[in-house]
Amino acid sequence: MLIPVLIASIISSINAAAIVSRSQSYPLSQPTVLGPKTRLTIGNKVIAPDGFERSATLVDGVFPGPLIAAQKGDDFAIEVVNELRDESMFLSTSVHWHGLYQNGTNYADGASSVTQCPIAQNHSFLHTFSAPNQAGTYWYHSHYSVQYCDGLRGPLVIYDPHDPLAHMYDIDDASTVITLSDWYHTVATVLRYVIGNTASSSLINGLGRYAGGPMSALAVITVEQGKRYRMRLISMSCDPNFQFSVDGHNLTVIEADGELTEPLVVDQLQIFAGQRYSVVLVADKPVDNYWIRNLPNTANASYEGGTNSAILRYNGAREVEPATINTASKIPLAETNLHALINPGAPGIPEYRKADINLNLEVSVNNGIFYVNNATFKPPTVPVLLQILSGAQEPSQLLPNGSVIVLKADKVVELTLSTTGFGGPHPIHLHGHSFDVIQSAGNSTLNYVNPVRRDVVSTGSPGQQVVIRWVTDNSGPWFLHCHIDWHLEAGLAVVMAESPSGTRAHLNHMPHAWDQLCPTFDSLTPSQLGGGDLKSYEEAANISTLLYPPPPLPSMK
Repeated sequence: MLIPVLIASIISSINAAAIVSRSQSYPLSQPTVLGPKTRLTIGNKVIAPDGFERSATLVDGVFPGPLIAAQKGDDFAIEVVNELRDESMFLSTSVHWHGLYQNGTNYADGASSVTQCPIAQNHSFLHTFSAPNQAGTYWYHSHYSVQYCDGLRGPLVIYDPHDPLAHMYDIDDASTVITLSDWYHTVATVLRYVIGNTASSSLINGLGRYAGGPMSALAVITVEQGKRYRMRLISMSCDPNFQFSVDGHNLTVIEADGELTEPLVVDQLQIFAGQRYSVVLVADKPVDNYWIRNLPNTANASYEGGTNSAILRYNGAREVEPATINTASKIPLAETNLHALINPGAPGIPEYRKADINLNLEVSVNNGIFYVNNATFKPPTVPVLLQILSGAQEPSQLLPNGSVIVLKADKVVELTLSTTGFGGPHPIHLHGHSFDVIQSAGNSTLNYVNPVRRDVVSTGSPGQQVVIRWVTDNSGPWFLHCHIDWHLEAGLAVVMAESPSGTRAHLNHMPHAWDQLCPTFDSLTPSQLGGGDLKSYEEAANISTLLYPPPPLPSMK
């Protein structure tokens, strides 16, 4: 069992985000920073981040989970300890380290049903991995069914002491990590049965308000006039995308999903579930309070009563809510205007469908169930990685049928993805890689010269398409899925199985603890799984008549 290690050099620099509390229901504290060798305890606690009390699934008892901070080149050893007790929610768990490639450590990716079985109650699993060439803004979250919608999500940052864009900002610490999330007053184990459910509120740094609710605390980001701040925006959303802006201030984008970009000035940016941006904010306005706005794409969303908002407060300003006015955006972010800063250019022949492997995937939906090329993803009882290690290597041998695509090693893959039906825009995430966005949704231009490089991309509206490229230089089964968690639960996913023979070759000695995850999980009784079972379905029926059919047992996703 590892003891949490704090990074003293980082903690000493923290000027933690100030928070003004109007409520005693949710104790507020300075942000906690953990190092790359640490322990995350997953448990349940009643919290009220928007003024409404509910039990949640949390890391170390806080929402969002504590920041994990590392330096480029650090090795990670993170023990996930399952102390879940609330039977209305799932009692097993898994944790995925979003954006980290896990090169050579596919088993530590944390994707339940793909790379591991869930961690059972009263058990733990030590994730050991390296990210030698990565630096940027990432996050971690549950990858078991819809569990992260109940609160298991937190930020992860790898700092680069030799950041080539460091000359553009003065402050980059825990106080400038800004998490954006949706929040639900009903547990996800109930809502997963409701087709088209809607978040109760949106939170910034774990605080917010809901329509008709109390004037609960809002997050306050404190800045000093004349300083330049690298704000690391992380969308931990389960569903909506957000339009993010700060009244009176432009934002210079310098990173997308862990990849540095050529600096681009915007005054508003749309950020989808799973995406991250680093933006430089220059505190050059009069000392005052300014609204931070984060409007979700949900019906009737507004800023009334301080909903979907936080406060940017200059040192010396009064501790009051802002009086600034929302103005129409003049220079909104367009993804096609983002360009990779380091080694720009997509791999392979710079022509459409001239990659080594050219894939076409079409997403459709029927009665709320999603299909990719007419197959809906149903989590297998044996994780795909375990299937491969047991000898399976052809698509016909791998489960789930129709949802595993086998790719040869060291090939350039070009994927064209299009959608039909409702539910979009879908933010599509690929595990194990960043990819070049050759064609952004809603744009007809193909860019092989200097496209943005990232790990989550929007599919846009029905009938539009997105084209991405990557190289299969990281053997293992990697999830490709919609990051709207309700859609992933409803089947919007496939597995890219890169070089099954290579996977077996480099993972021939698996950790004993990983080997024990499946036997332990498979031995659990329905009551030990949690999730409410039929009771949750009955509660869902009281919310809506548009329901998914109840599965006999919680899925293993």
